[in-house]
Amino acid sequence: MTIQFNDETFRDDYTFRNSDWAIRRFPFPFHEDSYMYSVNMEQHRGGPAGSVFEKRFDVDEHYISEMRDRALVLAEDPLRCQSLPHMNLAGWDLLELIMVSKSEDYPDLFELHRKGDKWRWVNKPLGMDDTFTFMDDASLPYGPMEYITRQAQGDFAVLDQRENNLWMDAGMVTTQADWSLDFDIGMNFFEWHAPVPLAHEMGVFKRALKFLLNIQQGGPARRLNWTMTVNPLLDTSPENYHKWGVQKTTLTPENIGRKQHLRVELQTFYRLPRSNALVFPIRCYLIALDDLVTMPKWGRRLHRVIRDLPDELATYKGFINNRPLILDYLAQYDDGKPTSPGIWPDPDREPPLEK
Repeated sequence: MTIQFNDETFRDDYTFRNSDWAIRRFPFPFHEDSYMYSVNMEQHRGGPAGSVFEKRFDVDEHYISEMRDRALVLAEDPLRCQSLPHMNLAGWDLLELIMVSKSEDYPDLFELHRKGDKWRWVNKPLGMDDTFTFMDDASLPYGPMEYITRQAQGDFAVLDQRENNLWMDAGMVTTQADWSLDFDIGMNFFEWHAPVPLAHEMGVFKRALKFLLNIQQGGPARRLNWTMTVNPLLDTSPENYHKWGVQKTTLTPENIGRKQHLRVELQTFYRLPRSNALVFPIRCYLIALDDLVTMPKWGRRLHRVIRDLPDELATYKGFINNRPLILDYLAQYDDGKPTSPGIWPDPDREPPLEK
């Protein structure tokens, strides 16, 4: 296997870590020195070799540990995975999409053998070798959506398209940024985005919905979203706010670089062939500020973004109280020099930090 998988935790003792490789390929979400909501959609047709955009479903050093954490969440709260009855066909669509993509993009890690409706799926990192009948629920230990998303990093919202809208009628959601599948199940696009400030007034969601309704099979799209998390937590659900919300009060000038994490979601969108549903994978990436500022461009830019962010957005993203601490930390990595356009770290072109 070409990827060296970490043995790490996203809870309790928090042994999560990013290698130098993972830091360099981190999906930094800011293409300029300021931020405001936008549709920011683009076609998902690969990307630079080695980047998180290169493959359809990125697999990295955190894969095994993230799947272990997902299993823990589901054992505590099975409602993190739900599918309304009419979404079963979409679940089989999603299973096929992920299996085909992973076996083609990572043939050293995954194998898919198909002979008619008799399929064999080999997941080497997780030590699985399963044979089943495609479209026969009884041949799998879980429903098709749950079976395959227990083996895929990130969350998955499966959206039914009807009445010129999208409805969240199925999903596997265990790594979310403070929203609840159990609360949102059955809601339409505007209803589940209702808590987001400013974007509705700007017409962002109307434009986004129009774009998403027109995604065609074979033409997936993507975007980046972001927030902040204290400690490398994957499960920042409202159901568990009593566990992770209090951790926001533990930041100090001495530990903020290690504990404060930028949390970025690579959101992709695929049209499914049989059901015509739209699947919305939401892959979470975490990076500690201490690691992020090893890229001078990112340290400079993040300071400017956080400094100038409207209070409404800092509040919605959950770090308004800790913003002064974050800015004090980041200020030492912003020498006022201009940054190059785009999200890439540009270490060969970006000037070194002058303190």
